[in-house]
Amino acid sequence: MKKKRKQISRRDFLNGCAISLTAGAAMAPLDAIAQGSVNSSALPPGYYPPGLQGLRGSHEGSFEVAHGFRDGKTWNAVESGDKEYDLVVVGGGISGLAAAYFYRKQNGPDSRILILDNHDDFGGHAKRNEFWHDGRMYLVNGGTLNIEAPSQYSTVAAGLLWELGIDRTRYFEKNHDMFSIYRSMGLKSSLFFDRESFGSDRLVVDYGQQTIRESIVKSPLTEQAQKDVIRLYETSENYFPGLNAQQTRKRLSRMSYHDYLVNVVKVDPIVVKLFQASFHGSFVVGPDAIPAVYFRDNGYPGFSGLTIEDLPRNLLAHEPGGQHGRENLDRAREGDPDMYFPDGNATITRLLVRSLIPGSLPGKDMDDALTAVLDYQRLDKSENDCRIRLNSFVSDVRHQSDNQVVTTYVNDSKAYSVKSKNVILACWNTIIPYICPEVPISQKEALAYGVKSPLVYSGVLLSNWQSFVEAGISGVTAPGKKFSRSSLQASVSMGQYTTNRNPDKPIVLRMSAYFDVPNQGLNRREQHRIGRNEMLETSFDDFEFMIRDKLTRVLGPSGFDDETDILGITVNRWPHGYSYSYNPLSDSEKWAYTTSDDRPCVVGRERIGRISIANADASASPHTDGAINEAYRAVEELLKSS
Repeated sequence: MKKKRKQISRRDFLNGCAISLTAGAAMAPLDAIAQGSVNSSALPPGYYPPGLQGLRGSHEGSFEVAHGFRDGKTWNAVESGDKEYDLVVVGGGISGLAAAYFYRKQNGPDSRILILDNHDDFGGHAKRNEFWHDGRMYLVNGGTLNIEAPSQYSTVAAGLLWELGIDRTRYFEKNHDMFSIYRSMGLKSSLFFDRESFGSDRLVVDYGQQTIRESIVKSPLTEQAQKDVIRLYETSENYFPGLNAQQTRKRLSRMSYHDYLVNVVKVDPIVVKLFQASFHGSFVVGPDAIPAVYFRDNGYPGFSGLTIEDLPRNLLAHEPGGQHGRENLDRAREGDPDMYFPDGNATITRLLVRSLIPGSLPGKDMDDALTAVLDYQRLDKSENDCRIRLNSFVSDVRHQSDNQVVTTYVNDSKAYSVKSKNVILACWNTIIPYICPEVPISQKEALAYGVKSPLVYSGVLLSNWQSFVEAGISGVTAPGKKFSRSSLQASVSMGQYTTNRNPDKPIVLRMSAYFDVPNQGLNRREQHRIGRNEMLETSFDDFEFMIRDKLTRVLGPSGFDDETDILGITVNRWPHGYSYSYNPLSDSEKWAYTTSDDRPCVVGRERIGRISIANADASASPHTDGAINEAYRAVEELLKSS
């Protein structure tokens, strides 16, 4: 393994060279500004956050004011000089932008709306990362990745996507082979056993697609551990012989998969490590903090001999997302597959901004939006009916009268206040009690209940991907590593943007890191708190080393050279990432399996006068449709109460 080299400079990516993808396609942002096609009056010339590299997501400058406010710092506010708004939205993520869209749609196109966000870019977790190399744009998601099971979206959420120009039929017709293209090249999934966790480094190609006997014999596990793995997958033993189906389900609901495997099935504890990353993409913790029944309902091994029935297929059918673990995922996989945009769900937020602020994003549909350069200088123009004000942390929201709310925010170390008829808090739940003193105590407790998941989405621009072809893989799971998931991008074609299908050409590799704290006897919320602190103490140098280390150890034998093959790295750090969803291991079983009104998400989202709450936390779901549904509900609450 090579030692860390110097950090990659931003100059390597943003060299101002404007060469189109195809004739008349995208122009590098700095060139667009230089040629006068972007108005630079409102923000500094060159202001274009999607093109920034290094440590992004919750970037430097986005949280310092919040931490100071949390620790008791105060600011004396002056009036911003803005006229009264019909609506102020706190948070420019999918919920916040969707709330502005719904409010304007129902209250009239001339509604005056101000959206405030503490980040240097809009989108919340739906961020866009751009790499530029040899005049060509390479995109990757900086946060929220996909539209999961879009055919099952609510009428409200599906309707919004359609109104924004997202045509599912046209998308799938053009991208039906976005994943099968890799399989047609002979590339498979794989599992990497790292020496720190399993004794030696070993890449097993097509792990899990072969029989378990064929796969596990290639691992570095001891002979006894391999036998335990085979027994686990092939067992038909009923480990709870005296329990009926309902009792068995309840037992598995109150027992972690770790405890089930070690204490009931009695496998070597190292076997549990094979499943450490199984739910990283939805819960950001491992088998020790996830109920065994979630693994059973999602097809994991060790349960075939039990007396147990599947959950009703219509359970939580109208709740957002696939309800990971709360019901069998077969329902979530029916109909359309997931949609993946090259920049993740930033495509949705950009289309929302196009609708809210005419002229901000050239074009007319989802295809041309992908390569268009967004004019950030237009976001906060005084002549706009809807304005987006970035780098603005909201520190106080309170009623001045029955018909008016005053919102205070900090921008460039100075505090300002604006007045509005209504406010929608589309920030995350935990911050709301700090910025809105009128929230009742019981509601504050409910807002503080869920703890968001700490995770990292990283994009790595590779000069080529021949080493993947040589290794025979398109992705790798490394259950012993922080960066446990890595995969070549979905091979998507939209408008003038196409993912390279030639292994000699550059491609963006997606890598995800999850900060869990396994085997310490901690529940999911406790692990998230500790993991968040660990993440915030991890520097970009540390992240870069982890990325280079993993890729070198996995792909080095297949010709990968991190010094020459890596062209750029962007690390999107999300200490407050996925919204918390309930599970029966550490939460009420009723909360996990019903839509009861005593769930913290319901109690926490209660309207406070002219202040309503809209975010993914309010649905106890990290999914995009949850964020959209809650935005619609919040707008309806305000308009009905007016």
